[in-house]
Amino acid sequence: MTDRSEPGPVVLRGVTVVSTRDGSLTPDMDLVLADGRIAEIKPATDGGEGAGGTAETVDAAGKFVVPGFLEMHTHVLGPDDPARDLELMLTTGITGFRLMGGSAKLLKQRRDGTLPLSGQTPELLAMPGAVLNPANAGTVRAAVATVREQHAEGADFIKTALVSGPVFFAAEAEARRLGLPIVGHLPAGIDVRAASRGGLRSIEHLGPGTGVLAGCSTDEAEIRAALSADPGVKAPPFRIPFADQVMGPVIRKLVINPVLRSRPLDVQMLRRAIDTFDQDRAAELAATFAADGTWHCPTLIRERTSELCDAPEFRDDPNLRLMDDKTVGEWRATAEKFAALPAGTRATYRDAYELQLRLTKLLDDAGVKLIAGSDSVGAVWEVPGYALHQEFDELARAGLSPLRVLQTVTLDAAEFLGRESTLGTVEQGKQADLVLLTANPVGDVAALHRIAGVVRAGRYHAAA
Repeated sequence: MTDRSEPGPVVLRGVTVVSTRDGSLTPDMDLVLADGRIAEIKPATDGGEGAGGTAETVDAAGKFVVPGFLEMHTHVLGPDDPARDLELMLTTGITGFRLMGGSAKLLKQRRDGTLPLSGQTPELLAMPGAVLNPANAGTVRAAVATVREQHAEGADFIKTALVSGPVFFAAEAEARRLGLPIVGHLPAGIDVRAASRGGLRSIEHLGPGTGVLAGCSTDEAEIRAALSADPGVKAPPFRIPFADQVMGPVIRKLVINPVLRSRPLDVQMLRRAIDTFDQDRAAELAATFAADGTWHCPTLIRERTSELCDAPEFRDDPNLRLMDDKTVGEWRATAEKFAALPAGTRATYRDAYELQLRLTKLLDDAGVKLIAGSDSVGAVWEVPGYALHQEFDELARAGLSPLRVLQTVTLDAAEFLGRESTLGTVEQGKQADLVLLTANPVGDVAALHRIAGVVRAGRYHAAA
């Protein structure tokens, strides 16, 4: 990925174009790619190379072309060299990503054009500053100051995690005042309907934990009261200097598997939310999300690897060979710690995951907008790139149709980002970020795994 020269024209000959709008197929088409864009889409020709006879011609007969996959929840640009992870992502069809944990340093690198990205890596589509946490947003005053600071630094959105309810709502109000989207985790005991009404742009991980499930419970008031009375993390009464550096290592240890940091009260309230789940209340909450325009990035694979952490399917995943020994060792040790949890705790998390699958389908049926993300890089058992493909399978397991799964990672992701004019569909003038598949992705979600080639910024990369 060191060659940064501009690619020449490319023709994808005889391909079937898949519409991400309605799933319709247009077979035997030539896509002419030039200057990083889709220059022309026309019926296939038998001869000639197009683009003045200078184009690289790819025989795409029998193949299906879809927009490049947009990974909408990843932490790929961390403190370590991200080159391997970016390569794995491109290999698996990911041409763009939403970074979910930034920093003042990364925002400066983006301004200066020094991020380790190019036309041969996935495109950075959006990023926040540092995640709001007890070190930089321990009080309402500190949270407001941090939101203003990140806005001035050029953050595309604010992400919250591990903050109290009052801090969350103060940050949400300030972000709204500044015209800055706010996304992230729901604090313990929060009124999720109020968060939705306040302009929360997207909820990550279905909460996580008790988050959205509490809002679907007939015992919601009691669950919220119990969690609010003992919110857990105690925040300092001031902003910690160099908070990014202070909290970075702490957060990295936490995110491997947050389930291991759960208190007995958290497990108890999650169990209660599961046992008192009410279909009608869930439908009413989903209707609220849909009306407010509150999106969801379920990251089901993240929930699965955390809540079923000791499952043999993860330990025996052949893709672990792509990761370094240190990371795999940390993951195996994490799984051993999970296996040592009380049987009742592990059963609660297994039941929670099944309910989260059901909830995802309910949200989709209610018209709540969904985007696909994995939470890869840092999360237990998640191999970058391949984790998003596991997310496809989990969304299908939840009951989403193959077309809906495809839309969450193309058309809908582009809409969420405000990039419909350049991404999300295979149309003339759009960015030449594409995936060639050997099977019809509208017929079977498994076809999304069968990649024959990837085009990024107009450059064709064969599967090999």
